[in-house]
Amino acid sequence: MSEYLLEVQGISKAFPGVQALDGMHLNLRHNEVLALVGENGAGKSTLMKLLSGIETPDAGRFTLNGEQISVTSPRQAQQLGISIIHQEFHLMRDLTVAQNIFIGREPRTGPFLNERALNRKAQELFDRIGIDLDPRQPVGGLTVARQQMVEIAKALSWESVRVLIMDEPTAALNDAEVAALHGLIRQFTTAETGVIYISHRMDELKAISGRITVIRDGEYVDTVDTAATTMREVISLMVGRQVKTDQRPAETRVSGEPLLSVRGLSTKTLLDDVSFDLHPGEILGFAGLMGAGRTEVARAVVGADRITAGTIQLRGHAVKIPTPAAAAALGIGYLSEDRKHLGLMLERSVAENIVVTSLPKLSTAGFVKPKAIRDQAMASVQQLRIKTPGIRQSAKNLSGGNQQKVVIAKWLFRDCDILIFDEPTRGIDVGAKDEIYALLNDLAAAGKSIIMISSELPEVLRMSHRIAVMSEGRITGVLENSAATQENIMELATRGKGAPAA
Repeated sequence: MSEYLLEVQGISKAFPGVQALDGMHLNLRHNEVLALVGENGAGKSTLMKLLSGIETPDAGRFTLNGEQISVTSPRQAQQLGISIIHQEFHLMRDLTVAQNIFIGREPRTGPFLNERALNRKAQELFDRIGIDLDPRQPVGGLTVARQQMVEIAKALSWESVRVLIMDEPTAALNDAEVAALHGLIRQFTTAETGVIYISHRMDELKAISGRITVIRDGEYVDTVDTAATTMREVISLMVGRQVKTDQRPAETRVSGEPLLSVRGLSTKTLLDDVSFDLHPGEILGFAGLMGAGRTEVARAVVGADRITAGTIQLRGHAVKIPTPAAAAALGIGYLSEDRKHLGLMLERSVAENIVVTSLPKLSTAGFVKPKAIRDQAMASVQQLRIKTPGIRQSAKNLSGGNQQKVVIAKWLFRDCDILIFDEPTRGIDVGAKDEIYALLNDLAAAGKSIIMISSELPEVLRMSHRIAVMSEGRITGVLENSAATQENIMELATRGKGAPAA
């Protein structure tokens, strides 16, 4: 048996205007979870696409169990035993969970699909790996976190899997779901198998990996033993500089009239009597477990979901917000957690995405001014350090973190007074996170009011002046940052409906 289950040797890959990988190498041992880390745009996802047959390398070779392999298609990769969970979902939203997982492998009775057998096969898989999903549920109706579970189940459904690649598998999962996934990974790794695990959550690396391979700007940097390395050292290798990871916001005294007041907000499906205030210059964090109602609050405020009760006041005056467009007209911008489907026009250019909500600013007598669009797009790219070959690049070709920066640029140019960020750093590396944190702080210092929804408690504690905690569609407590800890946030997040609010 070869010392390594998988070897990557001298791999290079270029796209128009970008050298994505240059002489990359990586070694995965048998029975190992190898973490792969690097900033957005470092080349991690490109390497995984090469391994899974989505793209082909320009140079270099792959070796599996000591034998050189050529991976020319995703189907061939799966036949070789290489399965991948992508950062961006590859799901058919109109099909059911079971149909997505076993597409092309459905049980049949003669020429006909056996739906009952298909659902039973999917349920047996869920029972085996400990995932709570309904095989008959259409994928388009699932939350982002549950869509992530479908991707995980799909990857593990191949019985021949030897190398499992996980690209940000926990970005949409809460702590309990992350722990369950780590349990699945430990069950999966044997003398015949191994896992390549990509994550920007530094605490996960200590919990799950044996070694960490670091890449930067498409090149190999180092591989270190997880147990013998601090996460600060790993971050320094990733970004080439020290990044502060344990900050708290400067104390801001909330005073005067709130800019936004929400009272008794309720919806038919989940929200129940939600009330809160947002003041000028404040970052109000929303914390809670998956399904607690954080995203639903944002959607109700901007008119994406219909409210059944409650009032919204803006600058002391009652307002009706029937649609997100009406919210934008009132100066409220919403950055959805699902940037791929709700935040971007993936087939359009970076420039078009940045200016799409603000075209009247760049028009004269109804005609858009191309030079004004170019100038604004280039200014936004420079301000947010968006890594792109040019402003004409399609948004779909950017890394996940740079896609998120384009969404942020769009709403910054709109110049809203209230910005609602739903998971603003989901799938973004620690270096880019630091830049976005600085940007949010600058916006608050300039008087903008920010609602930040995040599943990462360290992020909530680092950024929020106050923290509203939700459970089962209700706000169970609002904490000043100085009094907030991960423990008391989780205590509030697990309160049932019968418990009194703090």
